[in-house]
Amino acid sequence: MNGKFKIRKTPLVLISVFLLLWLTGIVLGEPSRVLEQACSICLSCIGIG
Repeated sequence: MNGKFKIRKTPLVLISVFLLLWLTGIVLGEPSRVLEQACSICLSCIGIG
């Protein structure tokens, strides 16, 4: 390698943190909660809900 290629750690750390938070949100059921709230807001904007 001779110092030609340098591995940057910051992007790897940030991607790892993002993936950890993303998986945590999925395990806790956040996507369904967000969809539920989005439908509720849309229906109330239209005047149905």
